[in-house]
Amino acid sequence: MAVQYLGAHMSIQGGVSKAIERGRSIGCTAIQIFTKNQRNWRDKEIPADEAARFRAAAAEFGPPEAVIAHDSYLVNLGAPADETWEKSVAALADEIGRCELLGVPLLVMHPGAPLAQGEEWGLDRIARGLDRVFSAAPRSPVTVLLETTAGQGSNLGFRFEQLAEMIRRCDHPDRLGVCFDTCHVFAAGYDLRTTEGFQRTMAELDRTVGIDRLKAFHLNDSKKDIGSRVDRHEHIGQGALGIEPFRALVNDKRFAKIPMILETPKEEDMAEDVENLARLRALMK
Repeated sequence: MAVQYLGAHMSIQGGVSKAIERGRSIGCTAIQIFTKNQRNWRDKEIPADEAARFRAAAAEFGPPEAVIAHDSYLVNLGAPADETWEKSVAALADEIGRCELLGVPLLVMHPGAPLAQGEEWGLDRIARGLDRVFSAAPRSPVTVLLETTAGQGSNLGFRFEQLAEMIRRCDHPDRLGVCFDTCHVFAAGYDLRTTEGFQRTMAELDRTVGIDRLKAFHLNDSKKDIGSRVDRHEHIGQGALGIEPFRALVNDKRFAKIPMILETPKEEDMAEDVENLARLRALMK
């Protein structure tokens, strides 16, 4: 069985409900959005009528898991500076509230970067931040997905063991899942280029984190080679990863109902998304 929910990140310009219209117009069966301006700590509240339009459009678009969100790039739960950490906690809690208002069940986030404080300190800092966030929204149905990272700079989450440890240290592990970014995982040193390498990587994820925690994919080829620890996305099949990992992913029965989202380079007309989606669908058996 090939993947059922395939799409791209869509702009919310003109209102969040416009994102679903944009996704449908290019044949997406899944989309990812920002619920606000991703470069701001806070943003104006989503009007009730716009939230209602979004929920109605999402219900027509597909099942709840077909629409996911990504948090602000400013959020850093590993931040050593208390002011930044507190702002990150508040911003992530706000993002969860916005997702709940829109009926979006999954929120992807980059775990955090502890700068010079190191891995051990950073893992604990991130877990404590998650605890604060979940305590502020104790009954929210939104699941937070820790995204695999490339390990650029001091960003944590580039080894599966790090993600597993964040989940283990958090007091609310049932509210956490994982988003698997193909470019990031490859840049972090996991070789997906062959069938054997792909299966070995997934087995390692299952051994450490648990394959059942995998709730979303970001499908991106990589401009940089394996182990570069550099986060640079490329069009599907046109980078160092090549086409085979994507063939394996879109035909893996385990992931048939997990949303797969393009974050490849694109212009405003979304022509690149159309091309990348067609390339992926051509791989489906």
